[in-house]
Parts: sequence; structure tokens; C-alpha cells
Amino acid sequence: MNKYFLIPSVIVFTFLGCSKNQDKSHFLSNDSHSYANFNDVRISHLNLDLTVDFQQNILDGKVDISIINYTNAKQLILDSKDLTIHKVLLEDSTKTPFTLGDHSETFGQPLVVDIKPTTKMVSVYYTTSPDAEALQWLTPEQTLGKKYPFLFSQSQAILARSWVPCQDGPGVKFTYDATIKTDSNLIALMSAENSTSKSDNGAYTFKMNQPISSYLLALTVGDLEFASTGRNSGVYAEPAMLEKSVWELNTMQSMIDSAEQLYGPYAWDRYDVVILPPSFPFGGMENPRLTFATPTIIAGDRSLVALIAHELAHSWSGNLVTNETWNDFWLNEGFTVYFEQRIMEKIFGKPYEEMLTKLGMGELEATIEKLQNEGNSDDTHLYLDLDGRNPDDGLTDVAYEKGRFFLQKAESVVGRKRFDSFLKNYFTDNKFKPMNTERFIAELNNHLLSPEEEQAINIYAWVYGPGLPDNALVPYSEELDRVEGVIAEYNNNRIKAKDIDITGYTTHHWLYFLRGLKGLDSTKMLELDQNFKFTQTGNSEIACDWFKHCIDNQYETAFPALSDFLTKVGRRKFLTPLYSRLAKTPKNKAWAKEVYQIARKGYHSVSYNTIDEVLK
Repeated sequence: MNKYFLIPSVIVFTFLGCSKNQDKSHFLSNDSHSYANFNDVRISHLNLDLTVDFQQNILDGKVDISIINYTNAKQLILDSKDLTIHKVLLEDSTKTPFTLGDHSETFGQPLVVDIKPTTKMVSVYYTTSPDAEALQWLTPEQTLGKKYPFLFSQSQAILARSWVPCQDGPGVKFTYDATIKTDSNLIALMSAENSTSKSDNGAYTFKMNQPISSYLLALTVGDLEFASTGRNSGVYAEPAMLEKSVWELNTMQSMIDSAEQLYGPYAWDRYDVVILPPSFPFGGMENPRLTFATPTIIAGDRSLVALIAHELAHSWSGNLVTNETWNDFWLNEGFTVYFEQRIMEKIFGKPYEEMLTKLGMGELEATIEKLQNEGNSDDTHLYLDLDGRNPDDGLTDVAYEKGRFFLQKAESVVGRKRFDSFLKNYFTDNKFKPMNTERFIAELNNHLLSPEEEQAINIYAWVYGPGLPDNALVPYSEELDRVEGVIAEYNNNRIKAKDIDITGYTTHHWLYFLRGLKGLDSTKMLELDQNFKFTQTGNSEIACDWFKHCIDNQYETAFPALSDFLTKVGRRKFLTPLYSRLAKTPKNKAWAKEVYQIARKGYHSVSYNTIDEVLK
């Protein structure tokens, strides 16, 4: 999308503002997902002052926006979506003209503010829409405690503009502080310095001194309590969930310590996690200082804590060194999965890491096959072309797992010691800066690889080519190879479910087992369920993979539990494959629509926008 096509006047000012000898050291790549003129005028700091209104489901107040005017431009262009703009003031408190451009369903609309070449700050007074896509407002009945309402935000990828007018591209970094006013029975938390207890008057102040991107702006408000898990880590959760959460996440401090040993000091002071209600659409969101996490990771056996290692790893890859545009998304996620793998290996041992890696390869191969079958082979490249599309389209296992296996390939060629030294310097040298794919490849070639090593890795095939290159490493896991033998025996009817020795099985063993099953029928489905109680499992990862088989084999005994799962869980990773399978037959699609009619109100927009398309 041409970001200026809605307002031709912007082009005039862009060119008028540029001098022949202009310093371009601050320039960022063109971002087709943002209207902002960030190469002319750029945000440097936000000061938010907002009131949380649970009666109307709105945020109301203002944001003071400090700016750097590189080109003496006469307009500041911000991203906005469904915001009501009441007025805009310059720093001398005088009103200044502003206009809102044409509205795009995906990208919102540009907010164009008249400024002077000397302007250092503008104040935007605004109100969010009750339907702001970034914000989910929960009634008391939708929370665990059933007593108070709840609010949480999800700004990634381009939803920050629906609750704060800003330059909503990942390459633009800024500091912020905030005042949030809410009900005194609730606590407000942000991706910033947080209180650990409720205030008497419901007012909270926040400060984020390290520069972040807009997609990392985060706010949650609810009946939450805090407990420490270590020197600079802790957990927030609803009171009834707190004890279980602390037990589940007791390795958080050792994760931080292990990560620092690998790639340098943790730059964000504290690392806390807030366990959100089930409607949170992702597994986790790496908001600085305060990871937002789904309650589906509280499995009761600490088997799903790799998600926390992943979000912690983002404190280096993503939050510290950030993809410059969403086309470069793999630089955030590929690095983070690789880093997560290293943390898990350090804490839980090599066999555990090998299981995660082999499962990851299976997920990647399935994603690549699906995309290629749908005619979307270009989306199996690491570097993407998302122009004109919602950047959520690039949020697939390709960025995560193909990115990880690319880095693993580089490590195998140069050796772990050299690769770790390179990555540690990479994070140190580029901290609090954006990074794009082209510059990262240059970093690899200039600071790590010999010509022979570059050739051995075949960077071009990995980054700009489809699918998996021929030189991809083949993951090995002795633990999962043991399961593979069981799968072969069961699929070929040489053993019954009751004969399978499940001693020592973890979530990862079960996932590999379920994903390998073929040729099931109603007899086998019943046999598996009777022996292993899959329909009753409280583990969401196992439940999702089991329900896929239930749908494919019309095992209707499990459909009430499937309905309950779809109604109570809002995580898009689980919802999308289940609804997609249900949509394949008229009977199941009709059933799914009945469930969805009830469940949709409990989903975040990130989830229901996807499922709306699946069931249309």
C-alpha cells in the first residue's frame, strides 16, 4: 500500500521539507503498514493521561507527543484507527488544525496535524472506540473471579493506533510515561515500571525509560495480585490463579540468569508475567518488563513453560533489536525461537531441547505444505512481501521455525562458540535499534562468515527462497524416536492402545504421538480415549491436537468437550485449525457456527477477525 495515496498534500510537504544535503542517517525503510512521515518528523516520547471507563468500554484523555523534526516539515502524520479526536494543541497550548484521512478497514486512517518547524510537542485529546481492536473489555462473568471487569490490550502488529495515536511502525522507537486512572478495586499495569499492589484512589503512574516500538505499548487493568519468583521476576494473576501460576513458573529467574550468560545483560530491569483471562488471543506477548501470557500454559506439570522462555528471549531479539518493518518479522521470531531453544537446553537439558526442536520442524513442514497447497509459496520465504496486506498474514511458523533452523544452520557451520560471540556482539552493538534483513545479512558476512561458510549456509535460499533448503538440519530426538516406533506399531495395527508403555511421557511425547496417528476410525478413537482420557485432558496443547482427530473422524462423543474448549479458550493458535477443520463439511460447519455465535463475544478481535473469515 502506498502510504500517501489518501492525502496528496502530504507528498508536497515531504518534498518541500527535504534539503539537498539532508543527513539521512536516521532514515528507516519504507513501511507500507504506516501512514506516518517518520523520516521527516519522528516521535521520541509519549506522555499518556487516560481514564479507564468500564461503563462505556473506552479510554478517554490525551497523549503528549514529543517529536524530532528532521526536515522542518509543516505536518506531523500519525496512525489512528477509530479514534475520536477532540482537539490537538501545540506546546504553547494553542489549537492547531488537524485532519483525518480516508478510513481503511485494515490500516485505519492518517491523522495529519499542522505543526511549525520549531514545534517540539503536540497534545492530542481523544477517546477510543468501544470496539477498538487492540482493547478487549471483559465483563466480570468473563473473568475467573467473576467479581470485577477486566481490560487488556494487544497492540501487535498494527493495533496500537486503535488506542493511542502514534507512528505505528516497528522501526519507530520512543520512551513513554503514563498516568492511568481506574476503579480503586483494580490494578493497572503497563509495559513499564509497575506497582505490585493496588492504589487507594485507582490512579497509577508509569515510566518506560528504554525506547520501544508502538506494538510493545501495553495496558491491562483487573483484579490482579502479585507474587515474586526471584530477584527481579514475578507473576501477576487473578487471586484464584496466583498460587498455581507461581508454582508453574518457578524457573523464571533461572531463565533470566541463563539468558544473560548467553547474550549479555538483561536491559529492562525487571521481568514479570501477567496471566490474563482465557480470551487472550496469543500464547504470550513480549511486552517489555511485563509479558502477557495465556492461562493455557498453566498445565499443572510445568510442561509448557517454553513459552515463557520464548517471551523472555524477546527481551533481546525483538524488544532490544527490532524488525524494522513487518516484512522483516523473522528477525524477531526466528532469533527468539533459537534463543528459547538455547535457554531450555541450558535449564532442562539436551533431550528436552531436542524434543522441542523436532516438534518445531514438524510444525514448520506442515505450515509450508499448507501455504504451498494454497498457492502462497512466497509466504514460505523468510523475508516477506506484505505490502497492502495485514501484517498478521506473516505471523506463521515460517518466521518462527524456518528462522530458527536458518540460525541453527549457521551455528552448525561456524561452531557454537563463534556463533554465540557473534550474537552477543550483535545484540550489544544494535541495542534499542531497528534491524532489517539486508543489514543483518551484511552483519553476518562482515562479522562472522568467510566466503566458504557463506556458501555452505546458502543464505539466499534460506532468506529469499521458498520452503526448506536442501541443507536444512534434520532434528534428532531419542525420546521422540521411541514414540515414533510406537506410532508405527499402532498405525499398522500391531498393538492396541492398552499395550502402549507411556512411562515418562510428557506433553511433548503426547503431541508427537497424536500428530503421527494415521488411519483412525471410530473404534480406534474410542479405544484411545478410554485408555488415555484425551477428551478430558486439562492440557490445551494436547486437547487441540486430539480435537483435530475428533473432527476429522467425526468422533461426536468429544464434541461437547470441543464446544466447551472453543467457548472458553480464545487463543488463535488453537481456534484457527479447529474451526478450519469444522468448516470442511456442511454438518460440522453448521455446528461450528452455533458454537461461535456464543463464543465470539469472548474472543479478542485478533481471533474473531480470523474466524469470521473461516466460517463466512
